[in-house]
Amino acid sequence: MTEVIKVNQTPIPPEQLLSHLKQYQMLPQLLRELVIDRAIAQIECSGEEVETAKQEFVSQNRLNDPNRLQAWLNHTGLKQEDLETLAVRSYKIKKFKQETWGSKIESYFLQRKRDLDQVVYSLLRTKDQNTATELYFRLQNQEASFEALAQAYSQGPEAETRGIVGPVPVTTPHEKIAKMLMQSEPSQLWPPVRIGEWSIIVRLEKLISAQLNDATRQKLLNELFSKWLEEEVKKMTTIEPLNSETSEVAS
Repeated sequence: MTEVIKVNQTPIPPEQLLSHLKQYQMLPQLLRELVIDRAIAQIECSGEEVETAKQEFVSQNRLNDPNRLQAWLNHTGLKQEDLETLAVRSYKIKKFKQETWGSKIESYFLQRKRDLDQVVYSLLRTKDQNTATELYFRLQNQEASFEALAQAYSQGPEAETRGIVGPVPVTTPHEKIAKMLMQSEPSQLWPPVRIGEWSIIVRLEKLISAQLNDATRQKLLNELFSKWLEEEVKKMTTIEPLNSETSEVAS
């Protein structure tokens, strides 16, 4: 029996290790990491980049304090030299994302912009259609503020925020509400619309147009990387342990 690891002096052979990975639903993550390792194998890092990688890794994981670092190493079962390996791997992944999709971000941003735009809006909902109609006319005639009526009459969680929702991505609300918001000008009040059991009154307060800043660029790089990774994992269809006979034939 070939041992892979020991846990409290109990050996775990390869076939049991694979079984454990499946049982604990850890196999998909292992496959993802193997795909990543293959993708970044040819990426080189200079000495300066290695130092940058270590500094970034320590900072991101809040390991600047020596005691905290040692506790983290103990918890993960790693050694000090493993930290550099992890740091460089993370840095290579970042380089891989940039080299693979960096030039495509602008066009991808334009495709995704509508989903990235955010809105702040006022919402009032009630199950009584007549009440909704009455409240709408009170708002239209400026007899009361949206905030006061939402707090008094709205039957959803927005009552606690005086009707204010957001900022949220414009595609987050119900599709009918999202469509109304995307067609709105700020302060535009919509007549009650029926959505399921609710009569809804909506007013757009603010549209926050997405900008291609560093944070958005990184978000989109991560999206493209994740999509690519899932597709690559799907291609790995055969997973089985190697027994001694297979190993001998292979050699």
